[in-house]
Amino acid sequence: MAITLAFDVYGTLIDTHGVVTRLESLIGDKARAFSHTWRDKQVEYAFRRGLMQMYEDFSICIRDSLNYACELHETPMSVRQKQELLDLYRELPVFDDVREGLALLSGASYRLFAFSNGTRDDVNSLLGNADIEDYFLDVISADSVRSFKPNPAVYCHLLRETESAGCDSWLISSNPFDVIGALSAGMRGIWLQRSHDQVFDPWGFKPTIRISSLRELEGQLARFLTHK
Repeated sequence: MAITLAFDVYGTLIDTHGVVTRLESLIGDKARAFSHTWRDKQVEYAFRRGLMQMYEDFSICIRDSLNYACELHETPMSVRQKQELLDLYRELPVFDDVREGLALLSGASYRLFAFSNGTRDDVNSLLGNADIEDYFLDVISADSVRSFKPNPAVYCHLLRETESAGCDSWLISSNPFDVIGALSAGMRGIWLQRSHDQVFDPWGFKPTIRISSLRELEGQLARFLTHK
């Protein structure tokens, strides 16, 4: 069976801090801290909505966390300014290793999918604006099961939609919680450590492979599959 590679989108392929330049023009030197709060709260709100079974799609988590960041950092914004930032979130840039990393995989017999908490429309917008949509066979969204990663149902949905077995399916993510979620659902997990000071959660799980750049992915996978 062909190997399935499922790529997380936000923070793995897409740089969620790509809004910092626009934020700097709005709020000056608070921009970077604001951006980190905004992103961290998106993930927290998704977790909370999943646990409480009060589902709203990920765009609502993005909107609500933007409002939270404005309150926390005491940076009031107009409705127009907030909408501009939300629109930018559909046009965020990719990290500089993404195109090369995906291109290296494109000549091999892997099946590539984008796999996200985001809605299909939002993810398609991001991939299209970044001009990387052609690398992927499809977009698999947690929105289809009205929950969020790391709910096991989301990973099961991925396996069903891609007609894949867990042992032949790999999640690639910069988010440790996502890698652990995939491993616990019977998949293999590749942790893309995008920051040297990032720590993998000490839950007794270890990523199948650890990389620091998507440029390493094709070579690392080939070595693993050759020697397994």
